[in-house]
Amino acid sequence: MFDDLSAQSGAAAGPAPGRLTIDLGAIRANFTQLQRIAGSPVGAVVKANAYGMGAGPVAIALLAEGCRDFFVAHLGEALSLRPLLPPEARLYVLNGLLPGGETPCAAANIIPVLNSLEQIDAWANTAKALGRTLPGVLQFDTGMSRLGIAPEDRAEAARRIGAANIELAFVMSHLASADEPNDAQNADQAAEMRRALAEFGAEKMCFANSGGIFLGADFRGVLARTGIALYGGATENGVKSPLLHAIGLEIAVIQTRRVEAGARIGYGGTHIATRPMRLATLAAGYADGLPRSLSDRGAVYCDGVRLPIVGRVSMDSMVVDISALPEGRLTLGSPVEMLGARQSMDDLARDAGTISYEILTGLGPRFSRLYI
Repeated sequence: MFDDLSAQSGAAAGPAPGRLTIDLGAIRANFTQLQRIAGSPVGAVVKANAYGMGAGPVAIALLAEGCRDFFVAHLGEALSLRPLLPPEARLYVLNGLLPGGETPCAAANIIPVLNSLEQIDAWANTAKALGRTLPGVLQFDTGMSRLGIAPEDRAEAARRIGAANIELAFVMSHLASADEPNDAQNADQAAEMRRALAEFGAEKMCFANSGGIFLGADFRGVLARTGIALYGGATENGVKSPLLHAIGLEIAVIQTRRVEAGARIGYGGTHIATRPMRLATLAAGYADGLPRSLSDRGAVYCDGVRLPIVGRVSMDSMVVDISALPEGRLTLGSPVEMLGARQSMDDLARDAGTISYEILTGLGPRFSRLYI
């Protein structure tokens, strides 16, 4: 059986339906390897609770490895993480600040990414009200059309920054197609970034994300930022990650049963047994972040044997075919491997028709967490 549910989950104490294992040593080793490849400092993206792995434990482990730059998406994430970091660690809010967030951001020594003229003005007004210079990062939109200063607004952004008590740590942008190294959009964005740097008169650039670190020197700048690669996720579509897998997930068996040919399995009876089968019902489903699209497509493993998911994934359970295992191998509480040596996050994402980011960030609080 697995450990009690984490107190952080807010759930009642009791045996957990599954256990998520986070290898902090692997995350530290991946950080060191990425920094070696980049040839420059690397910052850790720990938004969305470090992609579901736990922002606090991951950040503390990376601090011990020398990381001093951390990125989150929202101010609330930064305010939760700030007390765990030393004063010299830099904490950035990628989405910038919503109205009303400026004063608590400044008070906590958090650095906002300024994505629009409105955000520049609000941060400048805060600096004026406080009577001191505030740090910031300016983001350019280089072709993703998501966040950042548009090309036609760059001159105005430069004017407003120049008139404000804002000290820019660097300028940045985000790559849209770094997981496809041969995609022409990468070169297009690099060219646009060079134009932006020249027009703005900036020298310090933060451009590369996890995939961008592998694209070459044109993309790295003074700081790269990595998220999925820290946890061993692939940075190039269809190519196995050269980094260490840091995540494991085991799920407990609730019940085993034998069915005859013709038995209907799961909601809608979409899977009909074509032969006598032995089945195991597992204690997790789409409410735990295991996509419903794994129905009749995904699998778990036991003793190296692939056990296919049969029928639809339910909210709190799923059924797998265990006919290939010796009878009696799995009983109430036995663990099976969803993520681990036999199945990576990228493998599971492929079977679900999604990406590893969605798999990791969706893994729910009902799983216990074990840090090694």
